[in-house]
Amino acid sequence: MGLTKSEIFTEQQNQIANIAKVFGHPARVAILQYLFKINSCICGDLVDEIGLAQPTISQHLRALKNIGLIKGNIEGTSICYCINNDNWTTMKSIINEFLNQDINNNCC
Repeated sequence: MGLTKSEIFTEQQNQIANIAKVFGHPARVAILQYLFKINSCICGDLVDEIGLAQPTISQHLRALKNIGLIKGNIEGTSICYCINNDNWTTMKSIINEFLNQDINNNCC
């Protein structure tokens, strides 16, 4: 696969693409929905809730954490995850600005 040449795109274009990539897997969406549903940090096992193997869940949590939508704190021998409210608000703003664009002409 070729390079994306991300340096030729604006910061906002790269942010939108990274957000879309993270939302591109239903397991990540399910994890976020579950974190919103419980409205607190989860230290327990997401395997039963999501239905995927632990290594797969860990991979999806890592992707969500790398983009900053969730944060994790070490508590004892486990990591507790929750929504990163500041980054979630920023992400919503970026996506809303992009999606709220209107077509100003009658092309095609």
